[in-house]
Amino acid sequence: MTMTACWSVRENASFSSPADSCKSQSGPGYSQLFIWPPRRTGNVSYINIIMPSVFGTICLLGIIGNSTVIFAVVKKSKLHWCSNVPDIFIINLSVVDLLFLLGMPFMIHQLMGNGVWHFGETMCTLITAMDANSQFTSTYILTAMAIDRYLATVHPISSTKFRKPSVATLVICLLWALSFISITPVWLYARLIPFPGGTVGCGIRLPNPDTDLYWFTLYQFFLAFALPFVVITAAYVRILQRMMSSVAPASQRSIRLRTKRVTRTAIAICLVFFVCWAPYYVLQLTQLSISRPTLTFVYLYNAAISLGYANSCLNPFVYIVLCETFRKRLVLSVKPAAQGQLRAISNAQTADEERTESKGT
Repeated sequence: MTMTACWSVRENASFSSPADSCKSQSGPGYSQLFIWPPRRTGNVSYINIIMPSVFGTICLLGIIGNSTVIFAVVKKSKLHWCSNVPDIFIINLSVVDLLFLLGMPFMIHQLMGNGVWHFGETMCTLITAMDANSQFTSTYILTAMAIDRYLATVHPISSTKFRKPSVATLVICLLWALSFISITPVWLYARLIPFPGGTVGCGIRLPNPDTDLYWFTLYQFFLAFALPFVVITAAYVRILQRMMSSVAPASQRSIRLRTKRVTRTAIAICLVFFVCWAPYYVLQLTQLSISRPTLTFVYLYNAAISLGYANSCLNPFVYIVLCETFRKRLVLSVKPAAQGQLRAISNAQTADEERTESKGT
């Protein structure tokens, strides 16, 4: 969860705290840099109160939200959620976010301690790896979701042999394995970082920071953001083109509507992800050309990291707002007796949507 790579420090430089001598990396992306404002600027409350409070709020909301998603999907499906392809992706996204959020208290503790790590090198490696893995796995799953939606919408007949729960489960397992391989640099270089005064931080300690940080940042940018973004964008552009140009027969309108609903939710999840993480990646690339960040850059950078973290608690709200099926599952998981009423409401809404689509064609 907390990673550190030291700036190149001049011999005559002076710092008033351990955090001032390094730029600490704290985020789902393992080359992510978390920067403390210099203590001499009087920003102690920002470091020790504001940022921990922001991250604590994100952590609490995210744990509650993602736990609710898992509970609602699993309980309503009576442990048969793995028989539904979209549910397999949703459950795994929630698990990824939940694992990441469960590690956030370690980062919050480090923030409150001004960058000092108290949990030893083994926990440093594990928390850092879990942090990095969550970023890569989330991106890979979103890419798989986009491809699944593309197949379901553009090739609904021919893709049935591929769009099976068993195939989706295999894909998820491969994506988790790929993510663990993708974070090889974390396993190699996550370690304790010595600070002045005998204290230590936790982070990525690159062998040759002057050159390695450049390639490290580009590696993360392309693998965890740029390439998936291209694939996801291409898939959803093609999906939207197909949905606007095709006309479904009356007998298939209910199926088409269900496909539209799932696709709409998937698009929203991907948009939220990229909106949350784009500012961070822009600033991450910008910092490669900065030898010493200005205070404005520090605040912008940390705000971008906070926005990226917030992504882990936003998906449940997307499901609640856009996904009727999830809302029904949530209600039924708490109040099973409402099933008949919800079915009547759902049928009425489907009939209205079918009439709207019929008029539109």
